[in-house]
Amino acid sequence: MKDGIAVAGVVLVDEINEISAYPKSGELTKILSVSKSCGGCVPNVSVDLKRILNDLTVKAIGKIGRDDNGKFLKELFIKNGVDSSLLVESDDKTAFTQVISVAGGERTFFTYAGANKSFGYDDIDFDNLGVKMFHLGYFLLLDKIDDGDGVRILKTLTDLGIKTSIDLVTENSNRYQKILPCLPYVDNLIINEVEACAMLNKQPSDENLIETAKLIKDLGVRERVIIHSPRLAVCVSNNGSISLPSYDFPSDKVVGTTGAGDAFCAGALISIYQEKSDIEILEFAQGVAVTSLTKADAIGGVRSQQETINFCKNLKRKELC
Repeated sequence: MKDGIAVAGVVLVDEINEISAYPKSGELTKILSVSKSCGGCVPNVSVDLKRILNDLTVKAIGKIGRDDNGKFLKELFIKNGVDSSLLVESDDKTAFTQVISVAGGERTFFTYAGANKSFGYDDIDFDNLGVKMFHLGYFLLLDKIDDGDGVRILKTLTDLGIKTSIDLVTENSNRYQKILPCLPYVDNLIINEVEACAMLNKQPSDENLIETAKLIKDLGVRERVIIHSPRLAVCVSNNGSISLPSYDFPSDKVVGTTGAGDAFCAGALISIYQEKSDIEILEFAQGVAVTSLTKADAIGGVRSQQETINFCKNLKRKELC
């Protein structure tokens, strides 16, 4: 019997530098604090899943280097109960990202692809997955995945009867068209408003997110398209269309936004795994995202399923004009 969720794709270490404000060109600013955390879809989402539902089987799949950052990630997986036996080691360095984080939420990333650059179809042991769901991310940050291996992976998973989901990274490019051939092999697409609109060459706008999600689903997504923005989330599925305003979390309580998108994704995946309704999926995903704002790193703020529900009980939702 298949159970659990595999999370595959980008594996890296975040080196977080917190500053008070971005300097102008030629100016200097002090780094207030430096810390190291997991980063990328695989560590963030897989650890979040275990923090939300500790008895869930979660498997991490990706490629790391034989270096200190690789060791750091393996120890983190073990500490959090994530099965890392399917990770592949490479002679290249473990990928890393320098995160420049301003207190209050704004952030900028400088990333080194490292071992992620060569991650692809041949690095997945399909015979020993044994999971119910498989999430693959981030597209547009994995060369081999973007150039055809992503479609091969998703098609093979479909043939194996494993439910698939994917997400992307946000970038200013015309490369989003690379995602389109994958959609007929995707059960659940979980992306933000910028990524969704870029897939259709549209300007980002919360006002057209339902329409955007419908157009994307019509391109082949089998179960549901979920789009989230700071103001709201929408879901278009085989059951219909819904939207839900985000929680109105006080800005003075926001410590950082690093990993908020991955936290939303983890909350959505848990709810899909538990066969919740579309509205319940959005509610819980937004709840996990808002708890993540209470810590500067990508995973520190994420809590158990019941703790997340309790945390959000007295929070109001944003008013949409």
